[in-house]
Order: sequence, then C-alpha cells, then structure tokens
Amino acid sequence: MLKVLIAEDDLMIADMAETMLLDHGYEVCGIARTVAEAVALGRCHKPDLAVLDLRLADGGVGTEIVAGLGDRGRLGVLYASGNISNVKLTAADGHACITKPYSSSDLIRSLEIVAGIVATGVASPPFPRGLQVLTPAPAKPEDSR
Repeated sequence: MLKVLIAEDDLMIADMAETMLLDHGYEVCGIARTVAEAVALGRCHKPDLAVLDLRLADGGVGTEIVAGLGDRGRLGVLYASGNISNVKLTAADGHACITKPYSSSDLIRSLEIVAGIVATGVASPPFPRGLQVLTPAPAKPEDSR
C-alpha cells in the first residue's frame, strides 16, 4: 500500500482527494494546508507519493515543500493546479502536474503514472485529461566569453 501526503489549502478538495485515495487502496499519511505542515508530515511519515497544491494557505508554494524535504529520494510528486498554463515546472520540481478540477479516475491514474516514473524512469500512457509529465529544464547556453 502506497503512502500519500496531500498538501491542499481547500479543505473540501483535500477531503475529496483523501476519500478518492482511500477508496483505491492508498494510505493517506496526512493533509497539510501550509508548506511547514507538509514538510513536517513528509519528514515524519516518509510518504511514497505527494499530491501538492501549488498555492497554499500561508502564501507558500507547493515547490517549497519539495525543497523543504531536501533529498526526497523516491518521493513521487504530483502537483495540482487550477491554472496549469501559468505554471513553469520542470522535472527538478517533481514528476507531473494535473489540472483542477480532476476526477477520481484521473487522480488515481496520475498517481500510478508518477509511481511508474519513480520506479522505472518512464511515464506510461494512457495519460488522463489534464496531466502534464514534467520534463527537464532546457539547458542554458554556455557563456561565450
């Protein structure tokens, strides 16, 4: 059973995500509304996967959770955003991003894909509606001095 951390400041969305995950056999190690709460939960429970909202209650950003956990090792990171077109995430930030609102089946399939990326390095289709697999940042051109 995979353990999942949820970081979401909208309690209704967080509760729905938790119910979806529990109904599909995942263990939810906690729900955080802030970066600090999420980092504390992550350090304490060592989740396998994380569903991270990009905008959190304290004005924090979901990417700060990943940075706060330091060496995340095998943590699979799925971001959730209501406006994914304005988000500039790369594989350095996590594994994938899903657009809100999402269905139960889209969330579960997205987490399966993220778990697969962690295990094998490959994102296996089919991809649910609204999912973007994060790719490496473009290489910066060498300084030509």
